Amino acid sequence: MLGGNLLANYGETIAMILFGIGFSDLLLQRNLIKKIIGLNIMDTAIYLFLAQKGYILGRAAPIVVNGVQDVDAYINPVPSGLVLTGIVVSVSVTALMLSLTIRLYRRYRTLDLDEISARIKKEYQKN
Repeated sequence: MLGGNLLANYGETIAMILFGIGFSDLLLQRNLIKKIIGLNIMDTAIYLFLAQKGYILGRAAPIVVNGVQDVDAYINPVPSGLVLTGIVVSVSVTALMLSLTIRLYRRYRTLDLDEISARIKKEYQKN
């Protein structure tokens, strides 16, 4: 029975697997660029999950065509709007994280988060 549910909900299953990959990447990697990639994988998993939940088989996009105004004929547009808004926010956050990573690299000449933390501690101990 469990295998049947996983196959029937393959979109949600793939979204959960992607989220797990991104989360483990975010936790286990020391390289800042790899952490940013992990966060983007997690974002993508959430967008996939929302898109999968918002889609209903046999229904159309919420654009009135041929005078059909029955609510049951259309999908809910809210998940699609959330996905589009999330993509815009995600791109902005990624750009900000990459710019901060560039500044950290220019200052400390490494992308290793542990090494950067150690150098920051040394700087504060000198002062």
